[in-house]
Amino acid sequence: MKIEMFQVDAFAESQFAGNPAAVCLLDHWLDEPLMQQIAMENNLSETAFVKKGTDGYEIRWFTPLTEVELCGHATLASAHVLFHHKGFKGGEIVFHSRYSGQLTVTLKGKWLELNFPADTLEPALPPDGLVHALGIKPLEIWKGRKDYLLCYGAQEDIEALRPDFGMLKKVQARGIIVTAPGYEFDFVSRFFAPAVGVNEDPVTGSAHTSLTPFWAHRMSQLSFEAAQLSARGGILQCHLSGDRVLIAGSAKTFLQGTIYLDQLTQEVQSDERKPK
Repeated sequence: MKIEMFQVDAFAESQFAGNPAAVCLLDHWLDEPLMQQIAMENNLSETAFVKKGTDGYEIRWFTPLTEVELCGHATLASAHVLFHHKGFKGGEIVFHSRYSGQLTVTLKGKWLELNFPADTLEPALPPDGLVHALGIKPLEIWKGRKDYLLCYGAQEDIEALRPDFGMLKKVQARGIIVTAPGYEFDFVSRFFAPAVGVNEDPVTGSAHTSLTPFWAHRMSQLSFEAAQLSARGGILQCHLSGDRVLIAGSAKTFLQGTIYLDQLTQEVQSDERKPK
């Protein structure tokens, strides 16, 4: 069996920036353990699996350790592949996710704009070990559907964080978003997710479904230019539109290749499909 795969730097205007994601194009769905093994082998923060459906495309995302319910940069990377390598005709791609519903990506010049559901945040107490693992006490702590959001006073607080990832991995959350007002940007952030196999994610589209409504209420504005302050870095254009968040960025292809699954792998997959 052969699977066409691309690696794309998402939320990046040049290669070796932004967040690299793998995009695997499928004719039919593989078994979950096999998709997880492929994601583990790729060893990127996310691998997206994309299959043509009756109305758009179906999409799923896997970190090296687990499947996740929503991933922004790998969705943007998938749209980039379909628009620029697979000859998709039209200006908008519809993706269907089993956990996050319908997601669209619109081509706007050099930008790709994600349309994602906005997160709902509530004030929260810090779970055991969270503040100690980060080393700097935040001003506020909030909890979304999957992630904690910690607000700090200044950009240099975000830059100074050196988390204890062993301790942070024990916190019961998909990820930890840290954020503060920026100097050149409306706000800045970083994202830590050791519990799902990603110590620090370079650029996290899904985190901005929390960050955008959070800062909209504080800054009394709907549109933002944001930066994620990882080592690779990334820039995002964000807009709150009702209960949706529009997140735009650009992408660059790094490689195109083929995954070869040997006969033994296919036989194991076939056996797993048989009724027990």
